[in-house]
Amino acid sequence: MMTLTLGAARRTIAEAFPGVAVSALVAATAQFLSEHYGAPAMLMALLLGLALNFLSEEGTRTAPGVAFTARTVLRLGVALLGARISVEMLAGLGPAAIGLVVAGVVLTIGFGLAAARLMGRDWSFALLTGGSVAICGASAAMAIAAVLPRHARSERDLAFTVLSVTVLSTVAMVLYPMLSGLFGFTPRDSGVFLGGTIHDVAQVVGAGFSIGPETGETATLVKLIRVSMLAPVVLCFSLVIRARGLAEREGGKRPPLLPGFVLGFLVLAALNSAGLVPPVLADWAGVLSRWALLIAIAAVGIKTSLARMLDVGGVAIGLIVAETIFLGVFVVAGLHFLS
Repeated sequence: MMTLTLGAARRTIAEAFPGVAVSALVAATAQFLSEHYGAPAMLMALLLGLALNFLSEEGTRTAPGVAFTARTVLRLGVALLGARISVEMLAGLGPAAIGLVVAGVVLTIGFGLAAARLMGRDWSFALLTGGSVAICGASAAMAIAAVLPRHARSERDLAFTVLSVTVLSTVAMVLYPMLSGLFGFTPRDSGVFLGGTIHDVAQVVGAGFSIGPETGETATLVKLIRVSMLAPVVLCFSLVIRARGLAEREGGKRPPLLPGFVLGFLVLAALNSAGLVPPVLADWAGVLSRWALLIAIAAVGIKTSLARMLDVGGVAIGLIVAETIFLGVFVVAGLHFLS
């Protein structure tokens, strides 16, 4: 029995290796382009992956590994994000700012659902785009997609969302620091504004430290508070989907009640809060998480047909832009009210 199990494991590894290797190579290329030309690594990985869509076609040696990477490596990356979260970190910002950030996440998702209904888009697309805008961009999009019911447009919708939030984050990284000066924000309020509105962590860091150290540190902290909302939001989505029977697709298979990667996220966050994760290990977990997510998004790009992704339409673009504007307006209004 043991021999049969080991043999099956070796065959699985052998089947997955070409696709995993290709995804990792695309991710490394994207990182190289990012470091030398300033383009967002996530965006580069997705675009390069889209150009290699033929590698995911049925019958190719790389298809099984690409599918494995887009699913399993993705979940590993999301789980490792928990090592950067702690209760002490959350308490350091103060209840008013935390309340503003949490309210922004919840209301943005609610706005996305309402706007999607008016625009004729389905609820799952609203949760995908609204959650990615509200929480942490591409990472949230991939985590939320893992618990949504699968359908024929799942990969296309995920690739579109990742592409959109990454582009919007890059625009915001340039535009929002100028807006914070226009609004007359203090360095701390500028950090809350940038961390509470820009989608991806890397762009938050870039925008914050372009203003100053205090703004950069505050922006990063606020952004990590939004990241900490990932686990409870994904869990709530999963519970609501099951309770309302909306997951009965693809032969009746439903998403799990508590996905393993969400549990891993929570366990690592709890260990970090208890001081059981050394800072060096937390830093390494952050690096590994970033690479896992980069490799996974490369695989998502490879699995997605560019022609099919373009079919998503202008309404979808309008929806994700509207969600981004809503979040920005809410945070700015909240800061003025708190002041």
